[in-house]
Amino acid sequence: MDRRDFLSLKKNNAIVVPNVEEGLRGINSGLNPYTGPWTNKEISHLLKRTMFGSAKADMDYFRTMSPSQAIDILLTVPASLPPPPLKDYNNDDIDPTDADITVAQGTTWVNTITKDGTANAKRVASLKSWWTGLMLNQDRSLLEKMTLFWHNHFSTEVNIYGAATFGYKHISLLRQNALGNFKQLVRAVTVDPAMLLYLNGNLNTAGAPDENYARELQELFTVGKENNPNYTESDVITAARVLTGWDVDGTTETVVFKINRHDKNSKQFSSFYNNTAIAGRTDATAGDVELDDLLNMIFGKSVEVSEFIVRKFYRWLCYYTIDADTETNVIKPLALQLRNANWEIKPVLSALLKSEHFFDPLNQGCLIKSPIENLVGTCREFAVVFPNGTDYIAQYNMWDRIRELASLLQQNLLDPPSVSGWSAYYQVPQFYEMWINADTLPKRNLFTDAMITSGFTQGGKTIVIDAVAFTKSLPNPSDPNLLINDALDILYRVPISDQSKQTIKQQILLTNQTQDYYWTNAWNAHIGNPSDATAYDVVNNRLKNLYKYFMNLAEYQLA
Repeated sequence: MDRRDFLSLKKNNAIVVPNVEEGLRGINSGLNPYTGPWTNKEISHLLKRTMFGSAKADMDYFRTMSPSQAIDILLTVPASLPPPPLKDYNNDDIDPTDADITVAQGTTWVNTITKDGTANAKRVASLKSWWTGLMLNQDRSLLEKMTLFWHNHFSTEVNIYGAATFGYKHISLLRQNALGNFKQLVRAVTVDPAMLLYLNGNLNTAGAPDENYARELQELFTVGKENNPNYTESDVITAARVLTGWDVDGTTETVVFKINRHDKNSKQFSSFYNNTAIAGRTDATAGDVELDDLLNMIFGKSVEVSEFIVRKFYRWLCYYTIDADTETNVIKPLALQLRNANWEIKPVLSALLKSEHFFDPLNQGCLIKSPIENLVGTCREFAVVFPNGTDYIAQYNMWDRIRELASLLQQNLLDPPSVSGWSAYYQVPQFYEMWINADTLPKRNLFTDAMITSGFTQGGKTIVIDAVAFTKSLPNPSDPNLLINDALDILYRVPISDQSKQTIKQQILLTNQTQDYYWTNAWNAHIGNPSDATAYDVVNNRLKNLYKYFMNLAEYQLA
């Protein structure tokens, strides 16, 4: 099912997309700087791809800038990490002798090691809630979107590596390097405790080499498996020998290198790697030195590595199909730029986001939102109010509610289904279309239906879309035609026909009357007397029905 098939599932009129051959998108534009219009359409496109949703406040902020200026700001990320997750849980069922007991509620647990399974499970929930909260409250940058990208690229599962403290360190590592240097990030991930435990790096010894990480380092993280010729099975085994000796000290939760577990012999690679031989070392620095030799060798396949990761950037930010024109006009020049920039990520993303290709009409509204994008984006675009930090328990509970719903929609933060990440980001030929099926689409609609009606209540706190408050933020809420247009500028990335808008206006805002003043009078009556409950209910009910209808249409699932 492609975008055209997806939109044809609904009954109302949809955008007409040119009929092109399967696999051919008809986009000939390349990396020349974009100089076209800078309207709500283009701003929303940029924000939905680089952030979670295109909130009106963010659209207003970027409207006064040029596209290039806006992208420069989006690529400027804070130098420091956000405050760490808090202990939002109680001590019930936790061993009274465990160190977690000493962590006071409302303070962070990340610097205290626990050996208690119950405490760790509660920490994992806290960590997932915390990360969801960072997305919901993100700043105006690409950081959150790219942190999630790297989490999918260097996929790990907290369900397997266990300690929530390792999960926090891992996500912090991805966050600190999200727009940094790709080669340095690969090195850091290689000796990250979560990754060592997840892919058995801690079990990789000279006497019993474990190939798990050595294989994924090449197949999933750097070189890819599509090249011809490519690395060999012998290269996987030899790389595993290079990586022997690394371990995680369970007492201190630190990474250590044990020379007595390291293969000290020379390691010979295949002709794919130019028959490189990595000399065996025998001292305490052997692990670091041989790891650097290994990565220098892998990144020496610079064309293969650069094109592999640039394709993943492209599929994350633009579209999942890469045809011959896109390969020639976008992928290869960006890969060359990555090599010339010595593996710095930011210049490559800047060139892509500022390009004619990125803003090409056929690159707009063509991705199906992931569950995280759908849920977090909905909350951000409607400016849903969550409990604030003074009630951190309620705050974390509500963040967890969003995380839990995303998991039901098949995207569980910190626990992707495999080392390959979520299948929607790599499974040919469906890719993102896998997010929508007979199970997940009704659940998406149930979420938005609930959010626009009663909301979600827990512990006496409720998160709900305030339809009237959202509408007040629009520039012309008393005019039903402009109201619909302005709301759709935020919520939709593909247009619906003028005929459909008129039908929706008449049936919902005008309650089947024919004159616009039936809405205008109702709205002005509420604005003129905000304390009049009856006047409020009139506009609130109509607006709830309007936004509920919009969110139930297929167009709402597209970004």
